[in-house]
Amino acid sequence: MVKRKIETCPECGNNVLISDNIRGEIVCNVCGLVLWQRIIDLGPEWRAFTSEEAKHKIRVGPPINFTLYDKGLSTTIDRKNRDAFGKSINPQTMSDFHRLRKWHTRTRRIKSAEKNFAYAMSQLDRLASQLKMSKDSKILTAYILRKAVNKKLTAGRSIEALLLAAIYISWKSYNIPKTFDDFNDLLPIQKNKISKYSRLLSKELDIKIGVPSPIIYVARFCAELNISGKVQNRASELLKLAEKNGFLIGKSPIGIAGAAIYTACLLEGEHRSQREISIAIKVTEPTLRKYYKILLKLAETTK
Repeated sequence: MVKRKIETCPECGNNVLISDNIRGEIVCNVCGLVLWQRIIDLGPEWRAFTSEEAKHKIRVGPPINFTLYDKGLSTTIDRKNRDAFGKSINPQTMSDFHRLRKWHTRTRRIKSAEKNFAYAMSQLDRLASQLKMSKDSKILTAYILRKAVNKKLTAGRSIEALLLAAIYISWKSYNIPKTFDDFNDLLPIQKNKISKYSRLLSKELDIKIGVPSPIIYVARFCAELNISGKVQNRASELLKLAEKNGFLIGKSPIGIAGAAIYTACLLEGEHRSQREISIAIKVTEPTLRKYYKILLKLAETTK
């Protein structure tokens, strides 16, 4: 693409610009003024009309993958047991290649930090499947853990706990409604340890993550409790009202989300007990009651 930065059209002031890669031009969407031409095409010089043809013509490898300990840049010995012409190799050569693969695997990871990171990435693959993590969240987790290894934060600490802390930070970065309780059945690590390591990673790696909005938890908890969409919308409105009045400052996002759901159920006439909601979102009933009274009073004063 173009290296020259063009933000607005000098003719009409419009900031919606169209990049035409075929003509090599940047055009204003309103007045049609050509702002820049002769864009350098950074794509391949060849054309392909089928995936097989593209696979045959491509001359570069895959992009860097942060979920692999070596970012996918190392050399590997293929296990197809075929030569460059696609023919099967003889048994003697196959035995030699088997021995070469074994020693190649043993010698390519020398440092203990690399071994720990490779182990963490294998665990990440398993956890990502169980937690149904998105690709972006998985890559961010691997990136955070790689920086932690480079800063030697893994020395004397549990690599599994650091991995769970990195996953939790990636969830918060993408506003994914997950909690520490989602790790309960995966690894025998206490929540306070994961919380401690997540604060450590945030501080040492300078990752600024704010407190998540309780609104992101409403849809998840309502789905788990089989609550109607009408109640879900009312709970979101209550939380927006509470945020506008500065009530959410210093409050637990999960607790206040549960209280909003309980308050919305009462206002909409859909019965749900405090015990049922507290068990589902894993907060105490006194916490629900404390926040519920304030939310109900806030809802009544704004009628």
